[in-house]
Amino acid sequence: MKRLFVLCILIAFFSPQIFAQQLCNGSLGDPVVNITFGSGSNPGPPLDPSVTFYSYYGVDACPNDGYYTISNSIVACFGDSWHAIRNHTPGDANGYMMVVNASIQHGDFYTQKVSGLCGNTTYEFAAWVVNILKQSACGGPGSQQEPNLTFNIETTTGTVLSTYSTGKIPSTTSPVWKQYGLFFQTPTNVDQVVIRMTNNADGGCGNDIALDDITFRACGPMLNAGDATTHSPSVNQCENALSPVQLQATVTAGYNNPTYQWQNSIDNGATWSDIPGATTTTLNFTPTGKGVVLYRIASAELGNINSSACRIVSNTVTVTVNAIPATGIGSNSPVCDNNTIKLSANAGKSFAWTGPNSFTSTDQNPTLTAHAAAAGTYKLAYTDNNNCSTTGAVDVVVNPLPVITAGEDAAICNGETTNLQAAGGANYVWSPPTGLSSSGVANPVASPTQTTTYHVSASDANGCTGSDDVVVTVWKNPTANAGPDRKILDGQYITLNGAASGDDVSYSWQPLTDISGETTLQPTVNPAKDAIYTLVVTSAHDCPTATDDVFVKVFKKLIIPNAFSPNGDGANDYWRLESLQVYPTSTVNVYNRFGQCVFSAVGADSPIWDGKFQGKPCPMGGYSYVIDLKNGTPVLSGMLFIVL
Repeated sequence: MKRLFVLCILIAFFSPQIFAQQLCNGSLGDPVVNITFGSGSNPGPPLDPSVTFYSYYGVDACPNDGYYTISNSIVACFGDSWHAIRNHTPGDANGYMMVVNASIQHGDFYTQKVSGLCGNTTYEFAAWVVNILKQSACGGPGSQQEPNLTFNIETTTGTVLSTYSTGKIPSTTSPVWKQYGLFFQTPTNVDQVVIRMTNNADGGCGNDIALDDITFRACGPMLNAGDATTHSPSVNQCENALSPVQLQATVTAGYNNPTYQWQNSIDNGATWSDIPGATTTTLNFTPTGKGVVLYRIASAELGNINSSACRIVSNTVTVTVNAIPATGIGSNSPVCDNNTIKLSANAGKSFAWTGPNSFTSTDQNPTLTAHAAAAGTYKLAYTDNNNCSTTGAVDVVVNPLPVITAGEDAAICNGETTNLQAAGGANYVWSPPTGLSSSGVANPVASPTQTTTYHVSASDANGCTGSDDVVVTVWKNPTANAGPDRKILDGQYITLNGAASGDDVSYSWQPLTDISGETTLQPTVNPAKDAIYTLVVTSAHDCPTATDDVFVKVFKKLIIPNAFSPNGDGANDYWRLESLQVYPTSTVNVYNRFGQCVFSAVGADSPIWDGKFQGKPCPMGGYSYVIDLKNGTPVLSGMLFIVL
């Protein structure tokens, strides 16, 4: 079954699993050799034939047994039995790796001469390797051939300086890059070595790897650098408050005669420059200008400090000079009186505001009510999130509100109108709009149906708004109701039942003849003949006067007709007793000659008889009547005749 040696993408900063006894326990130098196999589109160029005896697979595909390819990624090889991976080099998505489908035969698969080393110097050799076979392939663990590599460092004459075996590299559920390596010491005057990587695993299903990022770095004592006081690897200062910095390095035993050189970098570590004269474990300087400068110290045996291939370097110390902070101070000035003053500043660590009228605040964006005493200069002592401080100021103008007048209060009678008149501004707005000819002019016509308080607002040239109120009182018009028409007998007294409404009204009756209490709603009258009385309701506010009439019918005496002819000729067809209305509780009963009651009524109903009993005409003849006035007087009785 065909297998491929693949590079997996490093998804996070992976903490390498290395065999500590084979890798440097102290500090390392910059890479003397850093083999990344280059970068570009697939497939990459073949290696020099002296590097490997494997055959180059020059297509963008999965190499067969005994072949290798140079690629930045592989996907779904051999029925998806290989992991899909990318190269290991951090930050280089198109970087190449060497992908090897191992041969059935044991043997060297990578040999490389390395030059530029220093004699009598300890180096760390390391390489990143991944088993690209999926754990589920080839029947799973136990059935797979697991890669087993040996790293040898040799002189060019074949003397082995150091050797290390990885042991079996197991398959995993997801691709895992691991760093393997060893450290060795070059003999005196030896500046070249040979890397030899041997595949010790048997052939079969598996034994497929990817190789990347082969490095040689000087190895020495542990070298640490930091702030001399805080020991922190970072120093922060402010452009407007620069102060001296002292960096201090500590080094463990290891060199017989160590030498030192401080370096700095202004391009985030891409290049480093020696600091002239900075050759002790302490570095003193005062930063200049804003920006970030990296510092480190290099160390080597005496005589080797000037060779980057021979020295080790410490951790990086970051010295940051932060720019003078921008307060971002501002406000919403100008502000109208009685509105809200809004002060503002950039986000930061602390804020100390002071201002007119003893104003103070520690808020980033404080607010306060605008008034004349609040106008003036507001100052801010500001500290940003880098602990850099500065000050700022902003002037706030408070404009007075315009004096808006809505005019004098007014009073009208219901149904009348009045003109409102506002002054003092522009762009008038009245509310409520009910009863106004327009709510957007200075002088609308108002005709409310009830008392209303109108509010008007207007602005001035500064955009400030003032307001005022005016009350339009609506007086209710008088109404008059003299009551129903009345009937009395000559000489009787009767009380009229008038009614009236309206605001602040008075009453009077006319004429003044035969009336008592003419300025009340219930006067007493006793006219000698039919009369019309008028109720007059007058408003104290000159609203229209209201009047109503009541007719008083005066009967001279109680008239009881003694005959009628209900023959339908339209003349005298009914027996009428209208005068009995004067006695509303009186009763009337009519009887035939057999004593049978053929008609009855109550005086309030103005008794009228059509000469019928139970819907049939009564015969001609005499009928007796009985009338009880219910006023304590004797019952009246007599004869009534029906004639046809």
